[in-house]
Amino acid sequence: MAEALFHTTIFQQLQEELLLLQGLRAPLDAELQETGLGIINQSFPHRAFPVSAVHELMSSSAEDAAATTGFIAGLLGTLMQRGSCLWVSRHRNIFPPALSFFGITPDQVLFVEAPDPKKALWSIEEGLKCATLAAVVGEVQELSFTASRRLQLAVEKSRVTGFIHHRTNRVAGNLACVSRWRIRPIASIPPEGLPGVGFPGWNVELCKIRNGRPGKWNVQWTPQGFSVLPEKVEEQAAVIKKAG
Repeated sequence: MAEALFHTTIFQQLQEELLLLQGLRAPLDAELQETGLGIINQSFPHRAFPVSAVHELMSSSAEDAAATTGFIAGLLGTLMQRGSCLWVSRHRNIFPPALSFFGITPDQVLFVEAPDPKKALWSIEEGLKCATLAAVVGEVQELSFTASRRLQLAVEKSRVTGFIHHRTNRVAGNLACVSRWRIRPIASIPPEGLPGVGFPGWNVELCKIRNGRPGKWNVQWTPQGFSVLPEKVEEQAAVIKKAG
């Protein structure tokens, strides 16, 4: 029994050392935050959403881009309890007052318009180096492995969380980001007994996660936060989408 416990402890220590080498150390108590992702957290290392890391979210259409923006905003609503956010994009495509739906005070977000791709990437990297920020969102169309590595190295020092919204139709290449997501819209489900349009819903696909398990879930955003839909509700959403 003691020998088995010893081997388990050694294995856990090796896992921690490997995660540390890859820029994913165990989160401190001050960093642990409940994002409301529920069972999705089981796919992450340490069973907690990786903060102080860079996440890539891919979209290839305007509809997917809108869904991705909503999902990012939902995550920011929790992360920004620790500070402000820098949001870098080619053009202003966010209506700031709408962020309050996700628990974000609009004046906590600094928007930067950078039509030039090189200047946009520079702004994102400089923001990720700023330890006073809680998060940085950067919208890009091209991102090389070398550039993504620089971004990841920046957050390992500053402990800022980065979200790279990668808008491209190309086949995904290898990047240094700790995760890759694809967010797609699904039909909203009206509240029980009420007519009209329901809360926004997304098909959330975790394509890859360093030292974690990929997966796919249907999620909706309500005034209480994220809500992972059970299978029966997912079937209902599929019926509504087909009927529509």
